[in-house]
This record gives sequence, structure tokens and C-alpha cells, in this order.
Amino acid sequence: MLIYLRVLKESFNFAISALKNNRLRTFLSLLGVTIGIFSIIAVLAAVDSLKKDITGSLSALDNSTVIVMRFNFGPSEVPRWKREQFPDVTYEEYQNLKKSLPDVEAISFALGVPGGSSIKYQDVTSTGVDIGAVTHEYYDIEAFELEEGRFFNEPEAVSGSGVIVLGHEIANNLFGDSNGLGKEVRIFGRRATVIGVLKKQGQSLFTGSRDGQAFVPANFARRVYGTTKGTVFPQIVMKPEDGVDNDEFVAMLEQQLRNMRGLKPGEINNFFVNQLQGFADFIDNITGQLNIIGLVISGFSLLVGGFGIANIMFVSVKERTNLIGIQKSLGAKNKFILSQFLFEAIILSVIGGMVGLFIVWLVSIVASQFTGDFEFVLSPLNILIGTAVSAVIGLISGIIPAISASKLDPVEAIRTGM
Repeated sequence: MLIYLRVLKESFNFAISALKNNRLRTFLSLLGVTIGIFSIIAVLAAVDSLKKDITGSLSALDNSTVIVMRFNFGPSEVPRWKREQFPDVTYEEYQNLKKSLPDVEAISFALGVPGGSSIKYQDVTSTGVDIGAVTHEYYDIEAFELEEGRFFNEPEAVSGSGVIVLGHEIANNLFGDSNGLGKEVRIFGRRATVIGVLKKQGQSLFTGSRDGQAFVPANFARRVYGTTKGTVFPQIVMKPEDGVDNDEFVAMLEQQLRNMRGLKPGEINNFFVNQLQGFADFIDNITGQLNIIGLVISGFSLLVGGFGIANIMFVSVKERTNLIGIQKSLGAKNKFILSQFLFEAIILSVIGGMVGLFIVWLVSIVASQFTGDFEFVLSPLNILIGTAVSAVIGLISGIIPAISASKLDPVEAIRTGM
């Protein structure tokens, strides 16, 4: 064991010597490994960061959440022209499902008001606000965190009262540091009383942030916009009870909605039942494909880097032929010489890989500065993967030069090196 530690130390010294004495040659040879490791880890880190951001954005909703609307989250076999003819879900359908659909923990009707709206308080106006018009049950489905105040209740939701819950950024724009509860703002050209302010959430690169949103009762928005197709984007959001089989629940939901719409057997559904679990699986599939594409592209860089390491080792064997002969004449075994050059190749490759990892780390810091609250993650697992891949590339690249060095005849080696 001690002899191999000694070999490792000597190999490290030889590797450092190669870096010092032949800086340009070694730099160019290691550049392929550096670029390859940078590419692989950058792709893995970017995909992990994106996945973490998406997962964090969706964490407020349970994976069992079901959303019924005329649009689908993922790919569909239904032609686009046919999907465009689907009717919107209605408030009446929400009411009927609320009464008749079993095994539902909470069910809510929601409208997305398109185009962004303005909220005005005295002489201050917040523009481009994303308005969520929902029924009171939405609070039980999504994990809202209120900084102050409350969400609207059932009587306010049913009557379409002029009440509003503001995101943190909107409240800050309108009222500054003062308390906005109880103050009247104007939205859709009508008055609404602020009854709650959401906690600061921070930006999300993929799904946006609650900070720039506001929530009003669905019936408040319906009085303004009505239910004209294309004006709003209605959806019925529901959360099944714990332990309920999702497939059975969705089948029951589809059957009830088909009956409400008078669809005949054989006719396709003119609505989509979107499940967040299915959306999460779709995201996993996309990120998996991105990882594969990144690894294939990075593989070419590593191939070039491997040839560079092999080139360094062949040159090193040639330059140290005399030394190899002397070592063998003093009793050094083939496996000792083999280990010496293999360790040197691995060390050189790992050095190149560490440079690549350092560049990824720098890029992650810079990227995080320009993407707001989006966090570019360089995980310990990715660092471990980068180091391991570097070592493997060094091992593969150095094995042929190491074998050739271990098989040198000591007499011929001394004579050739003189």
C-alpha cells in the first residue's frame, strides 16, 4: 500500500512538472478535457436548476391536482382545428360538479384575465398585473401564504363582492411601506377593497411569481367580462381526497362532464382533464432529453480531450525512456511502471476537469446575478460526476501509453534514452 502511495506522489510530481515545463503543450492537450467537463456539468447544472425552479413553482399545488379546461398542458392527438372548437368550461358546470362529484376535497372555478390589468390607488397605478379570478375554494387547493389580512370567503365569492388580495410586489408599489388593508383600489374600472396581501415569493424563471398577481372573486370578474369565449380562460381546479385512485377519479369526472355536455358514446371529449402529475412527468421527460443531448455533444469534446491526454503520455514515455530503463534495471516491476503512468494520466485529466468545474462555478455565480431569484445550482453530485468522468477519461487515455512504458526492455530503454 505504501509503495502505491509513493507512486501516486511521484506521478503527481511528474504531472505538475509537465504542466510547468511544457505549459502550452499541456494546456492545449488538457483543453479538450476542460471543455468537455465544462459542457457536461454546465448542461447537468442548467437542467437541474430549471427542474428545481419548476418543481418549486409547482410545489404550491399537490401533484394530484386536476385542472379541467379546453386547453391541454402537453401534446395531444386531437387536431388543433378541432381543439379550437372546444367550448370553455362554465361556472354552471363547476357548480354541478361541486354538488355531484364524489371524493373531492376542494373544487374551485378560476378565470385568467388576459393581457394584464391595471390597479389604481389614488394617483399610483400598477400596470400589467396578472389577475386571478377564483372562487373561495382556491385557497384550500393552493398553498397561499398571507403576510397580512385574509382570503375572501364563500359569501364574498358567491356575491362577487368588490374585494381583492394583492401580491407582495403590487401592494408595495401601491402603498409603499404602509398597510394597505381596508383601502380601496380601482380594478376593471370598479372599486375593490384590499382584504389581504400575499407573502413575498420571489421570481420564478419558468412560471412567474405570485408577487405580481392579484386575486378577486370569480363572479366579480364575470360581471365585467361575462363568459364570452376568448375573453377569459375558465378552468375548474380540483383536488381529490387523499387515498383516492386518480385514474378512477378522472374517469368519473370525465363521465359526469360528458353527461352534462350531452356527448354521445364514440364522440371524443371536448375538454381536457390535465393532471399536475402528468405535467411533472412531461417536464421530467423533457429535462431527461436535454441531459442526453448535452451528454452526446459533450462526449465529442471529451473524445478530443482523451486524445490530448494520450498524446501527453506518449511524449512523456518517450522523454523518460532512460529513466524507465534505470527503474527496471533496479528491480521495478511492470505493474509499478504501469501504475506510475496511469496515475499521471488520471491526475492530468482531473486537473483539466477541475478547471472546467471552476469555470462552471464562475458561470453559475454570474448567471444567478442576471436571473433574479432564479438559482443556478452546481450540486455536489454534479461536482462528483465531473471529477469521476475526468478520472475515467484519464484512465482510458493513459492505459495504452502506460502499457507501452511497462513493456520496455530495460537495456534497450537505457540505450535509447542516452
